[in-house]
Amino acid sequence: MYHKIVTYGDSGLRIPSQSLTIDNHADKLIQSLFDTLSQQRGIGLAAPQIGVNQRVFIIDTTLQAKEDKSIEKFQAAYVNPEIMWFSKKENSFNEGCLSIPTIYENVVRPSSIRVRYLDASFKETEETLHGIKARIFQHEYDHLEGILFIDHIYFLRKALLSYKLKKMQNNLIKHTAL
Repeated sequence: MYHKIVTYGDSGLRIPSQSLTIDNHADKLIQSLFDTLSQQRGIGLAAPQIGVNQRVFIIDTTLQAKEDKSIEKFQAAYVNPEIMWFSKKENSFNEGCLSIPTIYENVVRPSSIRVRYLDASFKETEETLHGIKARIFQHEYDHLEGILFIDHIYFLRKALLSYKLKKMQNNLIKHTAL
């Protein structure tokens, strides 16, 4: 089932998410995330982005791997994830977000991370992620903590974006009032 993406200005994007249990209809939520992500042509999507305050996100690079052969194809769900370790080495990458359309900024993040999570079958998994997979994981994990990628950009750069962000927020308020 496809869901509308929650956009910047919605307070739900800033609330830390609650743990997901198997009896919270996890399978339906995960399928909804995949359906919505496919419709939006993105690479990652967290439950708060569809208005669900649960600790689950998905990554699916299928479409991007078809367009860019340097991108590894992978698809997975991450339930109740934790980041246990960050590498000291960092890299910068131009990020965007389905919840903040039209804005792309360079974000510095650790290049490798060690994570623990439950997969879609609720089997515990622990692994070290590198490169694009680590970056997407961190971006989506931030959504579960109520953090947006724009919170990681330099203050001056964010100040320059403030007009666009305020306009996005005002549009949300206008549409909500209708």
